[in-house]
Amino acid sequence: MKKFILFMLFIFSIDLIYAQEGDEVGWVARFGAAGGFTPAMVFPNLDPVNAQIKNMGIENLSNSGMFLLGGSGYAYIMLVDNLRIGGMGIGGTKSTSGIVSGLNKEVKYNYGFGGVTLEYTLPFIKNIAVSVGAILGAGSSSIEIYQNSGSKNWADTWKKVGGGNVSSNQVSDIITNSFFTFVPTLNVDIPLSRFIAFRIGGGYIATIGDKWTLNNNQSITGVPSDLSSNSLFIQTGIYFGLFAF
Repeated sequence: MKKFILFMLFIFSIDLIYAQEGDEVGWVARFGAAGGFTPAMVFPNLDPVNAQIKNMGIENLSNSGMFLLGGSGYAYIMLVDNLRIGGMGIGGTKSTSGIVSGLNKEVKYNYGFGGVTLEYTLPFIKNIAVSVGAILGAGSSSIEIYQNSGSKNWADTWKKVGGGNVSSNQVSDIITNSFFTFVPTLNVDIPLSRFIAFRIGGGYIATIGDKWTLNNNQSITGVPSDLSSNSLFIQTGIYFGLFAF
């Protein structure tokens, strides 16, 4: 309890110092640190994938957006007023499946990225934190394609790679695009208390790297040019920490 009281006195003294300095220019430099959950939505172009899924006889993947879940956090570095540095990572999957002529068919689309976050909180807006910044990092999107006729024997499974008979009904392929990201962002953090804040924001995921590979990093040709991992990005979040907005 004594350490907690000393800590709170320390935080209060910092608050007073920054308030005095801010009186000279009309605003107070922000400080604090937080972390929490980050639900998000992305909207990749799935038309090239759905064009192939249609030929499989199962339902298309929804084009209404893709839900991602992850976490993020940040801290004001104090060396530069109102600048905070942090990190985040999110990912998700959407899928479609069905049975066609006795064959189980399924397609999964996976998307995820993470990186370092850099944000500058506008000092002239009070009571909430409006921040402009960017995410610098890397990620990947992948398409999993499966087809099978049901359960299999252990030994028969290995025969497919050991010189035995290979059934044309058995398909298991993963097509992957790995990329670097630059994501300009605009976020608004609304404090619910001194220690909890709600975030809403977004940006655009610009990717660098359009090469797709098959399975164990084998090359694949003929990938549609509009199959891109670029996407609009919308995020929300609940953050826990210490806020001085």
